[in-house]
Amino acid sequence: MRTRLALALATAALTLAGCATVSTTAIPTVPAQVPMPGGAARATASSTPAAPDCGDVQASLRPPNPLPAPGQMPAGSTMARILQRGKLIVGVDQNTLNMGFRDPFTAQIQGFDVDMARTVAQAIFGTPDAIQLHALTSDQRIPALQNGDVDIVVRTMTITCDRLQQVNFSTVYYDAQQRILVKKNSGITGAEQLGGKKACATKGSTSLNTLLALPSQPTTFGVADWTDCLVMLQQGQVDAVSTDDVILAGMAAQDRYTEVVGASLGDQPYGMAIPKQNEDFVRFVNGVLERVRTNGTWTASYQRWLGGLLPGSTPAPPAPRYRD
Repeated sequence: MRTRLALALATAALTLAGCATVSTTAIPTVPAQVPMPGGAARATASSTPAAPDCGDVQASLRPPNPLPAPGQMPAGSTMARILQRGKLIVGVDQNTLNMGFRDPFTAQIQGFDVDMARTVAQAIFGTPDAIQLHALTSDQRIPALQNGDVDIVVRTMTITCDRLQQVNFSTVYYDAQQRILVKKNSGITGAEQLGGKKACATKGSTSLNTLLALPSQPTTFGVADWTDCLVMLQQGQVDAVSTDDVILAGMAAQDRYTEVVGASLGDQPYGMAIPKQNEDFVRFVNGVLERVRTNGTWTASYQRWLGGLLPGSTPAPPAPRYRD
């Protein structure tokens, strides 16, 4: 009995000793990589020659007087073709809070830009609801017009000489300023602090070109939508977002840990973009905008969408300028 017990204890000891000598392979620690938004990429300055000076970029075509009544568009006009189709097709944004965004409760695209587009539909059809909204990214705006996918683009689109070579613009319906969005307490107070930092803007925007031309030379990333820039800022993939103040104000409203800083990097006058060949429609839209400025529609829409988003009192609508 004692012999069997001794053998059992010896066997157990040998087993434990054997286990103690078994080597284990260490599991490597792999840091989690936060993916960038789809299509995000390092941006570089374009080698395309600048467009020739086009004079006063804000000067558009003078509207007819009087404006045709709804449902009675001139025969053969762009407006008559739109009337016959039964709806106005408009390129808009769906990612910019209170300018053009998809309401999460109704799934409808709405905002200040959408209100402005609806005034054009109202003038053609007699109802603002004869409209089809087509969501576009910044770099899809001009191709959509040139391909005939939309009749007009109302999407925070700055009037520039380069763009005037490709499309026509209405008079200015909103005047923005380009600024910078950063995380609070980041130490960045303006463009001069962006040296050695990473910044984000959308592809096809004037904001991207402005970032690329900064003397501080931040590493610049281009993305499809402004919400992608906000995500990259939140994930620490960029240090700043730069675009128009009204767009940045919408981002700051969605993330209270961010703030808009710095002086203006440039004026951003918004116009409604229209195919180059449709000058009659440009004149018609300018007539609609004349009414919107004077009958209180512009002010009411600003107060509804932007009054609580931007500091200060409600501004006057931008005054129109004409080249003929």
